[in-house]
Amino acid sequence: MSEYKSILSSSCPMPKLDFEIITMGHGSGGLLTHKLLDAGVFDVLSNEYLDKQHDGAVFEVTPGKMAFTTDSYVVSPIFFPGGNIGELAINGTVNDLCMCGAKAAFISLSFIIEEGLRVSDFWEILLHIKQAADHAGVKIVTGDTKVVERGKGDKIL
Repeated sequence: MSEYKSILSSSCPMPKLDFEIITMGHGSGGLLTHKLLDAGVFDVLSNEYLDKQHDGAVFEVTPGKMAFTTDSYVVSPIFFPGGNIGELAINGTVNDLCMCGAKAAFISLSFIIEEGLRVSDFWEILLHIKQAADHAGVKIVTGDTKVVERGKGDKIL
């Protein structure tokens, strides 16, 4: 895990920001949300679908059956031996598709962040999300970001 963390940290340093914690405004859909997403989320998870920065994704599918799922994760603490909530979210969702007999290709990623989460913790989770998605061969093609009041969100869901 420490080797993995150092590889991520050295290859993708956290951007310099003028805020250290997530505030309610970061989930408003306005200027602060875009500042948070533009400060690294879109760069770290970049692909031809997500780069369009839409609330949905349009992509071609081959004829035949298609599997679709949604999942959510709540875990405390958000960092635990062997991983964190970001890796759990990607791997768990991919696993759900695999259990349907499908090969996961595209997923949506939603952040529900508690006000007060340190940006450095969010960044570490984001980098692990990217690594897990790359390892699973899936593209994150859309998502959503919301912020809930301090004490109401278990840090990040």
